[in-house]
Amino acid sequence: MLRKFFYIIKSDRRIILAALTVFVVAVVAVALVGGRDTTPVSPLTDSSPVAAATVAVAPSSSQRPINDGTIAAAPVAERFPFDPNTADSTQLLRLGLQRWQVRNIYKYRAAGGIYRTKADFARLYGLTVGQYRELEPYITIGADYRPAADLFPRREVAAASADSAFTPRYPVKLAKGETIDLSTADTTALQRVPGIGPYYARRIVDYRQRLGGFTTLAQLDEIDGFPQEALPYLTLGAGGVQQLNVNSLSLNDLKRHPYINFYQARAIVDYRRQNGPINDIGDLRLLPDFGDEVIERLRPYITY
Repeated sequence: MLRKFFYIIKSDRRIILAALTVFVVAVVAVALVGGRDTTPVSPLTDSSPVAAATVAVAPSSSQRPINDGTIAAAPVAERFPFDPNTADSTQLLRLGLQRWQVRNIYKYRAAGGIYRTKADFARLYGLTVGQYRELEPYITIGADYRPAADLFPRREVAAASADSAFTPRYPVKLAKGETIDLSTADTTALQRVPGIGPYYARRIVDYRQRLGGFTTLAQLDEIDGFPQEALPYLTLGAGGVQQLNVNSLSLNDLKRHPYINFYQARAIVDYRRQNGPINDIGDLRLLPDFGDEVIERLRPYITY
């Protein structure tokens, strides 16, 4: 009866046997792994006060652990002459610089940056005053990277200024009673006039070209802010003016003149188309855009 009661079919026996096998393997594995003591054995007992003190002390910043558990000192920074423009990463690391500082130096040089003086190296990000003072005596800037001004000492410049052939940096102004011809003077000559610098010299030459030449000194007042103190140093020669042929020029050519605007140029073109060529400047009086003042200003610049 008991045999029938505990009878297990063949498929169930296989399942139970497999489960028992897995259980036994797991127990053996836990016993093997859990029984191993990985705690390092100290030469002193736990009750020893020296051992307790040894465990409590952490390695200093100048030390680093190595694989066998002992403490090794960090590498000491070396000191040797170096050029920050050409030194490689190995040399820079030997000097005690951090890897990210070395990367910054490489990026600076790749972007075209140059260390021309020792003080330029002091701007390296993260470099402390103490580090710079230690490295400063060893920084050597190559001759090719130094400022070009070092090739010409100040005494050589002073000697050149004393030379009669030396060209002054700024033009010498005209003395009282001296004059220049406004019709032919270029920008360099105009800058010799008291009150006229590069800006007004360019404005005068540009306006003279647009007009076709000055006919009176009063036309300089048409330049905004023209310095009145310059007028006594200017004269008008017999250079003449360039005249406009109102019968042949197009609308665009006519309106380029400072005394003719777009509407006046269009009126001239319309008059030519409707009435034929213009024979006298008085013909323009028939046009509403041309008053007596406009015609008198244009008279020196008009031809037919």
